[in-house]
Amino acid sequence: MGGFVVRRLVQALIALFGVITLVFFLQRLTGDPVLLLVPQGATQADTDVMRTALGFDRPLYIQYFGFLADLVRFDLGRSYVQNLPVVDIISSRVPYTLELAAGALVVAIGLGVPIGILIAVRRDRFEARWLIGLVLIGQSMPTFWTSVLLIMFFGVWLRWLPPSGVNGFQSLIMPSLALGFLSMATFARVTRTSVLDELSKDYVRTGLAKGLSMSRLIAHHLMRNAAVPIVTISALEIANLLTGAIIIETVFAWPGLGQLTIQAISARDFSIVQGVVIIGAAAAILLNLIADLLYSIIDPRIRLPGRDA
Repeated sequence: MGGFVVRRLVQALIALFGVITLVFFLQRLTGDPVLLLVPQGATQADTDVMRTALGFDRPLYIQYFGFLADLVRFDLGRSYVQNLPVVDIISSRVPYTLELAAGALVVAIGLGVPIGILIAVRRDRFEARWLIGLVLIGQSMPTFWTSVLLIMFFGVWLRWLPPSGVNGFQSLIMPSLALGFLSMATFARVTRTSVLDELSKDYVRTGLAKGLSMSRLIAHHLMRNAAVPIVTISALEIANLLTGAIIIETVFAWPGLGQLTIQAISARDFSIVQGVVIIGAAAAILLNLIADLLYSIIDPRIRLPGRDA
């Protein structure tokens, strides 16, 4: 187990280093950020002073190593527009995005996994066909269109929920549904495939022959064996929820990282965009690492034999 953890950790660190390096050099390819900061009509001398103050006059490799040294200290620089530490700006928005992602994950797993089990167990019945149709709709509808429909129906026509902003738990319901609906379809499909695969195995037929009910068999035996693909897709879907929050937060005026990213891109505040991308990449890599460790615990056969102590 120890060797497996070390290998996965090293791979995660290499991936994170690659993303950080790519982000740094891509930002430099977008043009000279100093030209965006100096006021209109500024002289060349004013531009040079600004460039020196920000450190952009130094050779690129020195900027790169300084950038890495700052990251080690968890320093993402300062916002070009707001003149505040990027870490402080991002940290003020993170709780909103995590709250939205958590709500969407509850919707996705809470609906997707039971629907997937029902489709697999009752595959020849009418309710299974109806649920398959629901899954196909969820898989086909873009999140922005789902958001618009929810706002029109529950926010404008029925007036049950606030259409935008942050005003308690009610404000979280529609964004969570809109963001989680697409992932719900993914969880349902993966769960259905995994459960169908387990239902064809000998231990299921043996359990049924011994008088075990299907619900007991699913709860105590089948779902443990079927959980590996679900755990794997969970890490990927959480990352997708975090990236998909950009659209949802914009539609619902939710003050999270997604809305911050759109605002920063509009203002060409690339230091904030850079910080959000790095934090998002780190979160995605960490989630995949956790998924690797979890499904190696669920199914130890995943670890390579003879390599882990």
